[in-house]
Amino acid sequence: MYHGRQGGATRTNDDRIIKGCRVLRRLRLDELPQLINIWRGEMSLVGPRPVAEYVAQASEAEEPKFIHRTMVLPGITGWAQVNSGYAGTTQEEINKLSYDLYYIKHLSFDLDMLIILSTISTVLFGRGAR
Repeated sequence: MYHGRQGGATRTNDDRIIKGCRVLRRLRLDELPQLINIWRGEMSLVGPRPVAEYVAQASEAEEPKFIHRTMVLPGITGWAQVNSGYAGTTQEEINKLSYDLYYIKHLSFDLDMLIILSTISTVLFGRGAR
């Protein structure tokens, strides 16, 4: 991404992506540095996707239950991510909240494996990439 550009969710054909780096986004290789956060214990492989602070504040102002997403570590992939993809608005973030709360309530090795397999399928077949 270019430095100093406005934040927000990546859009289709986003002009903020540096030329030649679109393939990194499509293959999701830009997520690899987050493995360092997992190694440090700040993230997990599976859990609710982290959101920008301004998105979290806006979402929590509209839906107080949004704070419950923080009961578990954020993850590189999650139930909401594989079921609903990107969220570009506060309302879409709140819609994803039901998936995050489902994940927290039904937290299990089996659900984590299902999410990981779904994520691998998504990456291999390029579904939902922007």
